[in-house]
Amino acid sequence: MSGRVQELLEMLHAMISEAWGLPLGAEKCVIERDKALDILDEIKAQFPSEVAEAKRLIDARAEFINNAKREAESIRRAAEERARQLIDEQDVLRIANEQSREIVSDAERNSNELRRVANEYVDDAMKRSEDALASALDEIRQSRIKFRNASRSMEITQQAHNPHGDGERNMNNIDIDV
Repeated sequence: MSGRVQELLEMLHAMISEAWGLPLGAEKCVIERDKALDILDEIKAQFPSEVAEAKRLIDARAEFINNAKREAESIRRAAEERARQLIDEQDVLRIANEQSREIVSDAERNSNELRRVANEYVDDAMKRSEDALASALDEIRQSRIKFRNASRSMEITQQAHNPHGDGERNMNNIDIDV
């Protein structure tokens, strides 16, 4: 309320509280009618502006509350959307982590399988090489034995043709010691 209405009400209150009481009627008093009516008329005259101001304040309060509710709702919706996004991001991250673990696991399995196959291949190649070398070595040993036998046989034949042993060497005689 404006200061003027408050002041008028205080004057009316003071007038009534200071009024003379009636004998045998403690609840009743005598006041100056014209003065009281003038104060009430002035209060009435002030009321439309006071009521309008009060209505304006109530409307402003209601508008403020409505704006606050709209803003709170907007904040709540934004928070819910952000929470959904975070949940989605966490789901995407979780799925990506699971997929990466599966990919790494598959890669490790494939790597182990390739390593095993490569080891088997190398072992097989080495075994074949070893067998080929062993076979070649056997062939060389057999050839050497044949060569020695042929060489000795030639020597014996030459000694039979050259019984004097004059120390000459026959050019046809190849002496190779293997």
